[in-house]
Amino acid sequence: MNNGKVNRVVLIGTGAVGCSYAYSMINQGVAEELVLIDVNEAKSEGEAMDLNHGMPFAPSHLKVWSGSYQDCGSADLVVITAGLAQKPGETRLQLVEKNTKIFKQIIKNIMESGFDGIFLVATNPVDILTYVTWKESGLPKERVIGSGTVLDSARLRFALGEYFNVDSRNVHAVIIGEHGDTELPVWSHADIGMEQLETVLAKTNDVKKECLETIFVNVRDAAYHIIERKGATYYGIGMSLVRITKAILNNENSILTVSSYLNGEYGQNDVFIGVPAIINRAGIREVIEIELNEKEKEQFNHSVSVLKETMRPVL
Repeated sequence: MNNGKVNRVVLIGTGAVGCSYAYSMINQGVAEELVLIDVNEAKSEGEAMDLNHGMPFAPSHLKVWSGSYQDCGSADLVVITAGLAQKPGETRLQLVEKNTKIFKQIIKNIMESGFDGIFLVATNPVDILTYVTWKESGLPKERVIGSGTVLDSARLRFALGEYFNVDSRNVHAVIIGEHGDTELPVWSHADIGMEQLETVLAKTNDVKKECLETIFVNVRDAAYHIIERKGATYYGIGMSLVRITKAILNNENSILTVSSYLNGEYGQNDVFIGVPAIINRAGIREVIEIELNEKEKEQFNHSVSVLKETMRPVL
């Protein structure tokens, strides 16, 4: 809280992802106000009631209510999880046309409230819908952020931690590119604790590089496996969104692989895609351009081209 001003976060969409985010926000004591908005008003009202009943057990007080787009006018952050969900066997990119149409109306409603804060987008295909949000809102590119590959990178860290029997919080590895089938692991910059992954591999006789490819494929396809088993993914992305929210509201200058606008970085322009970026109270302070090896450059360029090709018919 700064100078008596409270941090207000507005959540658009109270489906499984949105509610996982709201639940994590309360349990981690992030922000002072959380407004829930949904096309189904009764649903958002019920969720607000349910969440409020757990407030006596929360680490700090958070005022939660079901609101309207007018509440966005004084919001610091608007988080969008609304839209159609990915169905079994459906790729994130196949959702593009349906969710682009929905998003254009949502952004129009938000901007009519006088909103002048930061957007955080999670709806898939997240990179394209973050671009749509930027275009439709007219806000500076620094204040429009997609969840990008934050969750993918967390999945990779968890998988490597399991494989090497090391706490995943001590594994430093990222996935960049599209949040989807063309994403790529940046093995050239992966560390286990204080050691480079290459060094760890060289010292471990029973660990072969082929295992890394299997680990990555399982990470890349994790959503498909989860959707097949339980219908949707929501806890991981909910916690990922809270991590980004904390970086913004607490002015952390944390480095996260969010969907950011590229303006020459990595040799690319006019696209939102998952890359490491420094996040603070102003949004994206800076896109970090890490040095990729030739294979990684080729994979990243391919990811960009697929996103641009998919975007073309709807923008």
